[in-house]
Amino acid sequence: MEKNIDGCQDGAKTVPSTGLGTEGTETQLDDFMGAHPDYNEEEEEQKYFRRKRLGVIKNVVAASLAGTLTYSVYLGLLQMQLILHYDETYREVKYSNIRLEDIDHKVLMGINVTPVAALLYTPILIRFFGTKWAMFLAVGIYALFVSSNYWERYYTLVPSAVAIGMVIVPLWASMGTYITRMAQKYYEYVNYKEEQEKERQQAPRDACNAYIIVFQTIFYSCFHLSFVCAQMPMVFFLNNYLYQLNHTLFAVKHCGTLSHGTLPGFNKTVLQSLPRSINLIIVESVLMAAAFLAMLVVLVLCGAAYRPMEEIDMRSIGWGNIFQLPFKHMKDYRLRHLFPLFIYSGFEVLFVCTGFSLNYGVCALGLERLAYLLMAYGFSASACSSLALCMLRLRRHIPLLAGAFIHAVLLVTLFCWAPEPRYLAQAPLLYSIAVLWGTGSALNKTGISILLGMMYKKKERQDFIFTIYHWWQALAIFTVYLWSGLPMKAKLSIMLLTLVVAVGTYLWMERKVAQNMEVRLPRIPRPRHKTRGYRYLEDNSDETGSDGDGDKEDNDRHPTEATREDELPKEDGEQLG
Repeated sequence: MEKNIDGCQDGAKTVPSTGLGTEGTETQLDDFMGAHPDYNEEEEEQKYFRRKRLGVIKNVVAASLAGTLTYSVYLGLLQMQLILHYDETYREVKYSNIRLEDIDHKVLMGINVTPVAALLYTPILIRFFGTKWAMFLAVGIYALFVSSNYWERYYTLVPSAVAIGMVIVPLWASMGTYITRMAQKYYEYVNYKEEQEKERQQAPRDACNAYIIVFQTIFYSCFHLSFVCAQMPMVFFLNNYLYQLNHTLFAVKHCGTLSHGTLPGFNKTVLQSLPRSINLIIVESVLMAAAFLAMLVVLVLCGAAYRPMEEIDMRSIGWGNIFQLPFKHMKDYRLRHLFPLFIYSGFEVLFVCTGFSLNYGVCALGLERLAYLLMAYGFSASACSSLALCMLRLRRHIPLLAGAFIHAVLLVTLFCWAPEPRYLAQAPLLYSIAVLWGTGSALNKTGISILLGMMYKKKERQDFIFTIYHWWQALAIFTVYLWSGLPMKAKLSIMLLTLVVAVGTYLWMERKVAQNMEVRLPRIPRPRHKTRGYRYLEDNSDETGSDGDGDKEDNDRHPTEATREDELPKEDGEQLG
């Protein structure tokens, strides 16, 4: 009994010491888990969003570099192979029994005809894979086209050309969407405090226009350099094997506006010596390395355009709705009035690479100066893309109208001018026209992409809008491919008429917008999420796996479950400022 009492007393004596030990432990835990005395929450927040902004700039530069590499590799390889295959001696010696000329015709048909169907599948492809992965897939198919040229046969060249035709519209539509989305994210990271204060309020309509202008200018300044990079195989390799102009242009009688078709009378033998196969393999390997580098740039350096939950939302509106929405967006009068401008944008880029460069440039200066003519165009377009920055201070229609005016003057000049064949004294005038054409192209293409980004800021619409733009552009390029046999005067007349109509309809559209005419846009259905197997994260949940890159949309609080009879959300009008 005493033992027990003593034991209890001993235990009682130890209780205070145990309490003191617990308090000490809690104090140490508070010191360890508590805020550091030097921690500044506002400063850390600023550092975090500074890193986010640098990440967005990295994404824009990486996407621009990938687009430049991809298009320069494609254009350079296609140009080199068409020149080699045009030479009769090269075809007979190396590929006597495979009808290489017929294969080239089918390759061009595959590249130009296939995009006609792109409107049917491009939005589905972008929504299924996501914007970044659609870019990666398209760049990979361009690399596949390069690899098919190692073994030039019908069953390698034609299928790869058809594959290229299928991804032309998805590539540039996803690029345009990606750059516009990066501008919106950059605006959010710059104004993160305002976003926190009015978390569920829509941002001012013209809030991110400045960033759209700057980022699209960066993209097109880089992209137009692809016309320069594409000439490297010709400058450093193919020009060493070409005949001089007195041989290649011996039978050419008429140039410029007096010509019919594609440079009639051009000599069928353009190579004074045949390049060795090992040299061709080295050039193609360099191009393949550049295409592979473009894939790595997209894969490693380009971040996601949307948060995972946003991509799920955009897919879950239903594949039938995704298929229909591009057609429904064409009811918007703003887009309908821009269709002629989209068509002219396709006309002019292919005309400068074929009609002008061959029937004017090569006809007067020889095939050996084709590369330098296109390089003048590329350098000018790249440098003059920065002129679109004037939209930060001037009205947005000024760059578009300036580019249209430059092209109109040049089209009239080309319509009235027939350069003399084999007359090198005309070189300064031809290079001046190429430079001015590049200026007009830069203002045209940069201005259109900026205009679309400013008009359609809702992220659920951007891929549809850029798909429609590049699809009309692809239709125009297909038309230029079909009219290759027309007289030059007919081609120039069609282009001039299209340009006049495009300017007129664009100004009419701006007038309607200034009058605040009601915009007719299709409603975007609410996401429909399955209730079993996947727990949808609500708006106020912890969005694991995301990097906080989303934008706050106009009060779209998506329910966990929705039915087909749910009322579609009302459109905010998206009027132009």
